[in-house]
Amino acid sequence: MVFITQVSLWIIPLFIMFVLLVGTWKRVPSYELFVEGGKEGVKMAFSLLPFLVGMIVAISIFRASGALEAIIGLISPVLLFLGVPPEIVPLALIKPISGSAALGVTTELIATHGPDSFIGRLASTMQGSTDTTLYILTVYFGAVGIRKMGYALKVGLLADLVAIIAAIVIVTLVFA
Repeated sequence: MVFITQVSLWIIPLFIMFVLLVGTWKRVPSYELFVEGGKEGVKMAFSLLPFLVGMIVAISIFRASGALEAIIGLISPVLLFLGVPPEIVPLALIKPISGSAALGVTTELIATHGPDSFIGRLASTMQGSTDTTLYILTVYFGAVGIRKMGYALKVGLLADLVAIIAAIVIVTLVFA
């Protein structure tokens, strides 16, 4: 344990020193390249800002409008018949949109039901096995100017659906 702690403390400074030494040895202007990369990073952050604000507003409207609760109310009987807790639906719907919102939902589920409960384990598994598909498409495709994202959207959402179903099945088999 002490060894791992020491390695984790030294790995990044040693890597930076290694990069600088190799850059100096190959006569690469390391500092100038670092500054140029910083400029590009700031430009990228500013170009991503409108897309991030749009996603945050959309998530807030979705939750505040009551649409999330209405969807859960409609599909609860089917979920209960299948043995899936309806409490997990907000996580399944929010995760493809926003990772931070999904983390908030997961934290709330674990605080309410406990980390060792079926819902806590299912929420944790779903949090780790799904991705923020709509966020990724909006931010990264928007940043590079890709406007046609139909196939990527379909495949990404299908992968999220498969991950959600797999999480439900596996957690049910292992922990129920």
